[in-house]
Amino acid sequence: MATLLYVLHVLGAVLWVGGMAFALFALRPAAHEALEAPQRLALMLGVFRRFFRVLWHVVPIILLTGWTMLGFWYWGFGASIWHVHVMHGTGLLMAGIFVAVALGPFRAMRAALAAGDRAKAAAALDRIRKGVALNLALGLLTVAIAAWGRFGG
Repeated sequence: MATLLYVLHVLGAVLWVGGMAFALFALRPAAHEALEAPQRLALMLGVFRRFFRVLWHVVPIILLTGWTMLGFWYWGFGASIWHVHVMHGTGLLMAGIFVAVALGPFRAMRAALAAGDRAKAAAALDRIRKGVALNLALGLLTVAIAAWGRFGG
């Protein structure tokens, strides 16, 4: 059972962090090169609608598997090692940022596009980009700390 929890936890992290890296480093620049603003806004709305739908499932799985492993594998917070505490803190912070972005700027972007206000939609998309960039930095830090701590660092 511990192996299944660990695999689900790691796969969730890969989907989340990898999806953010793809969106920022590949999709966004390509969309800016190839599409005019209206098409780019529509594309990014569709991309984030799908990605956030995935994350509404993945983020709870990551948190729940992490807490379960914490309780059964690491014997709780008191007995766990430093990298587990850091992963827990950054994971909660990342989850909070995701919820704030999904319920804030993403909703604002959807509403602005529905109302035909491309300027407000673009401003909201920029706030989404900043939130995703912050979460990507935290996610990469978390992965590095997890790998470092896992092997005795």
